[in-house]
Amino acid sequence: MATYDDDLRLAHVLADAVERTALDLFASPDLRLSVTDDGALTTQATTKLEELLRHQLQRTRPRDRVEGRVLETTGHGDRRWVLDALDGTANYVRGVPVWATLISLVVEDEPVLGLVAAPSLGRRWWAGRGSGAWTGRQLSRARKVRVSDTSVLEHASVSVDEVASWLFGPHGDGFAQLCDRVWRTRAFGDFWSHALVAEGAADLALAAGADVYQLCTLGAIVREAGGRVTDPWGAEVTAPEGSTPVLVTNGHLHDLALASLAPPDGPHG
Repeated sequence: MATYDDDLRLAHVLADAVERTALDLFASPDLRLSVTDDGALTTQATTKLEELLRHQLQRTRPRDRVEGRVLETTGHGDRRWVLDALDGTANYVRGVPVWATLISLVVEDEPVLGLVAAPSLGRRWWAGRGSGAWTGRQLSRARKVRVSDTSVLEHASVSVDEVASWLFGPHGDGFAQLCDRVWRTRAFGDFWSHALVAEGAADLALAAGADVYQLCTLGAIVREAGGRVTDPWGAEVTAPEGSTPVLVTNGHLHDLALASLAPPDGPHG
């Protein structure tokens, strides 16, 4: 099996390249929110950070394809870097420290590594296929992580975003029942919910809408940590077109959560 240790080291270099600028611009009064063509929030900082990431990749991986949320795709080939320079944009603008840069490498349409860099939290999470999932401040000071072994819904800690979308969507009744059954529900939001599942601090995460820029990174980390990522109907999700609701679990609870969420009129309502 191919390993991606060199690419993981590069992903950390990329995160280092944008960290200072990201922290300097965080919660700046000059930042303004806008919406991209695909409906995602963005701001001036998003473009600046993506430019820095692309500059570094052009120097180190000039033959690789690069896809980002705000700038045009460059390069070609079976290796493509997928960048979400700023996940948690609204938090970033409002001064909430839950935001991150997401970096992934996709080879032949399969995410093979992912890195989440959250400098305001002083944490990174990363994984490469066959190398395990890790967290820490940097490569030299890291610990390996694994999903929890929780196997009873009543013992589960769940993180959910966009409660109204779940409650009033096709899974509303099942979502309400799921929340009633589990031990606790919280709303860590954005990348953080999924990273917490990967490290075993949470057992399930529900995202009302996630896209390729998020899921290539987060899915690579969760799966390498032993978890599962599907849509609420049970279909595996890797690099979707557009935004999709997502269920992320430690694996042990996945089928139980799917059964709870299932709408009464069958798959896809």
